[in-house]
Amino acid sequence: MAGRAWSEFRGIACGIVLMIAPLSLAGCGGEDENTYKEASVEELYNAGMDSLAAGSYKQAAKNFEELDRQHPYSVWATKAQIMAAFAYYQANKYDDAVIALDRFIQLHPGHRDIAYAYYLRALCYYEQIQDVGRDQRITEQALQGLADVASRFPESPYARDARLKVDLAVDHLAGKEMEIGRYYQRQHQYIAAINRYRTTIDRFQTTTHVAEALHRLVECYLALGVQDEAQMAAAVLGHNYPGSDWYAESYYLLKGEDLRPARKQGSWLERLFR
Repeated sequence: MAGRAWSEFRGIACGIVLMIAPLSLAGCGGEDENTYKEASVEELYNAGMDSLAAGSYKQAAKNFEELDRQHPYSVWATKAQIMAAFAYYQANKYDDAVIALDRFIQLHPGHRDIAYAYYLRALCYYEQIQDVGRDQRITEQALQGLADVASRFPESPYARDARLKVDLAVDHLAGKEMEIGRYYQRQHQYIAAINRYRTTIDRFQTTTHVAEALHRLVECYLALGVQDEAQMAAAVLGHNYPGSDWYAESYYLLKGEDLRPARKQGSWLERLFR
């Protein structure tokens, strides 16, 4: 992931590198960070690029931010803003990177690198996605950020990658619903579990969790004694995933029963089946 972002960044920065003559970097990175030292655009930019190449990402961000502070009306100040964001991203300082990118997006909505700014911001959220047992707020933010890239810049080189990453973000959200549903089911809170499984089926139909969600519905409805809904859930499962292990387990639970879908007026599962 970092390699992809680095290659994209190099493309953005390359044109600037060719236009700025190499200068002596003495004194640009070795001073006390609290000591102000006036420097030219070229000195600060080259110091930032040198720090990036050396893997000193925090120092690189400071150099680029200093360029923006000392020379706010320079044509390089705008580039320095997105470079600082990239340096923070490389240092895994995602909050700082997002702050810098939000500022860049707000100040320069028509900039040639705006698509990259949106993409890099989405990556900052995407790379923080945790396992399904944790709060998925970051996943929601990643999903929104990736969707923004795909919808706002469909012809950009970042749109395809964003669409691919949407699938993983959606799968994590579905996994979270399933994790909560299984917890409620173990606590015999079947109505609460059914609501979670239904959310998985309604909102995340393209994920790998739908077959299990349908089987869990069979279990919950049987536990509540709602036979016709259990049959309908099994019918939908068999219709869409006839060879899955989840259908085999549902078939075993309903062995001896008519597995054709029961007709029940107003059943959300019947509407889904039809």
